[in-house]
Amino acid sequence: MMPVTVEIRRGTSRFSTRVPGRLTRHAFSFGEHYDPERLSFGPIVCHDDHLVAGGQGFDEHAHSDLEIVTWVVSGAVRHVDSSGREEVVPAGSLAVLSAGSGVRHAETAVLGAGPTRFVQTWLRPDETGTTPSYAVAAVDPAATGLVPAPLPVGVAGARLSVARLRAGERLELPAAPRLHAFLTRGALLRFSLAEPLAAGDACCFVDEPAHPVVAAVDTELLVWTFAS
Repeated sequence: MMPVTVEIRRGTSRFSTRVPGRLTRHAFSFGEHYDPERLSFGPIVCHDDHLVAGGQGFDEHAHSDLEIVTWVVSGAVRHVDSSGREEVVPAGSLAVLSAGSGVRHAETAVLGAGPTRFVQTWLRPDETGTTPSYAVAAVDPAATGLVPAPLPVGVAGARLSVARLRAGERLELPAAPRLHAFLTRGALLRFSLAEPLAAGDACCFVDEPAHPVVAAVDTELLVWTFAS
């Protein structure tokens, strides 16, 4: 049997966790949610879409040996960690926490910043036990096409790009050994591999050629490519 090279993951099929002040939609098995068919995709072990009320979020907790990549869709996220660092990450910005040998941190939605939504990806790093670090950078809102994220992650051959498309604009999802594309907002028209895609939907490609897509309305995409 030939391996599946294309999977469309609808946002409606994500696992959901609701607690006071937060709704999280999980793409992969997480906590009490378990599906042996959805454990990881390449180095990605978690892909969560969080909607958080102002002042709410995640109290201090520990991580180690993970690359945690946060993209803020709206509002703003306050990060505080055990190194004494505090950062506010606004919408349109990226944060990378390399947990390495171990770090404790908390993440909360900034009061007064409006509805806060952020997408977070956890990846298995190539090296374990490294010195923890945290960095934040904005992505130019005027840039066109696939814009590479300005921060590296500790996974060789991994690249995150952001695309913001106007209605009717065309984008080519690149050929890659492995590609994960997620719509944070907007919609794509029907294309060669799928019916129309909406916000919250994702494409997972393995060893696929480039595929053109067209935005039905103003749309934002997060596109991960991996070398293996």
